[in-house]
Amino acid sequence: MTMSLDGFIADRSDQVGELFEWYEAGEITVPNPNETVTFRVDDAGAQVLGELTGRCGALVAGRHLFDIADGWGDQHPVGAPVVVVTHRPPTEAASRWPTTTFVDGVDAAITRARQIADGKDVVIASPTITQQALDLGLIDEVCVSLVPVLFGEGIPYFATLRDGHQLLEDPVVVQGHRALHLRYPVRRRDR
Repeated sequence: MTMSLDGFIADRSDQVGELFEWYEAGEITVPNPNETVTFRVDDAGAQVLGELTGRCGALVAGRHLFDIADGWGDQHPVGAPVVVVTHRPPTEAASRWPTTTFVDGVDAAITRARQIADGKDVVIASPTITQQALDLGLIDEVCVSLVPVLFGEGIPYFATLRDGHQLLEDPVVVQGHRALHLRYPVRRRDR
């Protein structure tokens, strides 16, 4: 997820504004299967995106993001099948998004995504799904591309966690142009 310095992934109108500037802040084109999306990033961004897309076997998203992105035309830029958490799949799902799976619930989505990923990483691309998966202990690592903008208000990446605060391990840091890429392993809670 790309996040503003004050913790938002979009403004109140679901607009990302300057958050995605780093996707166009360099000279290196990172290929992806979606012809409507172009990534022209710096060396650091290319490294981060290359690792993400190279290891991704499935992506989990919420219905809200899926609708905003119009299902990415059934070709998410990470190049992996998408699993959408929803209580009401679209009526035209099978014909319009044949490679997208719709499930009811975060636990079911992660389980299905792991089956699809077949040993590769499962990536979560929605704040609410991320929060719920953290609460369920289903996340191994939190990745954030932190960008130099303050929104002041908007849609937070992390809001209220059911069990309170979540400890993370020390970050792996990659400094890029217009983004600081952070990867935090999740510290497991004693159960």
